[in-house]
Amino acid sequence: MNQILVSEKLYVTPELKRKKVFFKIQFILSVFLLCIISSCYIYAEYDRNKNEKVSQEILSDIEFSETQIVEEPIIVVLNRAFEIVEEQDIDEVDKQEVPVAKEQEEKTSKDGVKYTTIGVINIPKLNINYPILSATSVELLKISPCRFWGPDPNEVGNLCIVAHNYRNSKFFSKLSTLENGDIVEITDLLEKTLTYKVYDKFVVDPENLDCTSQRTNGHKEITLITCTQDSKHRTIVKARAEERAI
Repeated sequence: MNQILVSEKLYVTPELKRKKVFFKIQFILSVFLLCIISSCYIYAEYDRNKNEKVSQEILSDIEFSETQIVEEPIIVVLNRAFEIVEEQDIDEVDKQEVPVAKEQEEKTSKDGVKYTTIGVINIPKLNINYPILSATSVELLKISPCRFWGPDPNEVGNLCIVAHNYRNSKFFSKLSTLENGDIVEITDLLEKTLTYKVYDKFVVDPENLDCTSQRTNGHKEITLITCTQDSKHRTIVKARAEERAI
């Protein structure tokens, strides 16, 4: 038996033509937007890597302490039992080498803020090691962690350090993963490194600056600040030096 195959002719209506054109335009726009988003991401990553390189160059250029000989009078000598105090002639002097912080070169950021390098922050758990810049500005935050408030590194008070959360492994992006007992090391320009132990972590509104208080009861403390993942709040990590100032 012969079979006759009959194919129905497909009629292209004006409505169908409009739909095809619409879908083509939609596809082209989607590809175009995808290219723009990809380009923006690639450029942002390139910019971050470039700033990371600048940060590491600053780190390698830090000039730490030098020593100088000074003459200091010997006033008091304690005997072994710490019971008798002998006052020696104040004219008698002792020559000794004393470390002195080298003055760092002052630079100016792209947004006109003058700054120097005041120390180094190292967080072993996060595998980060950056210079600490003396001031905070939009451009400086792109380069390295910055002092937001407080004293110089390893002095009595609350050194507040702020850095970006780039949602990767750079700067303070992983700050929220720190836990109580984790270590933060701060090296000052005298090449003295103090170990700070994390004792608190919390989230605050951007306008809340209570964490910058300098009431530390004689302790040397640091406060690390960055954005939360959604950039709506601030992650705060507080740590205290293992030694206490007298």
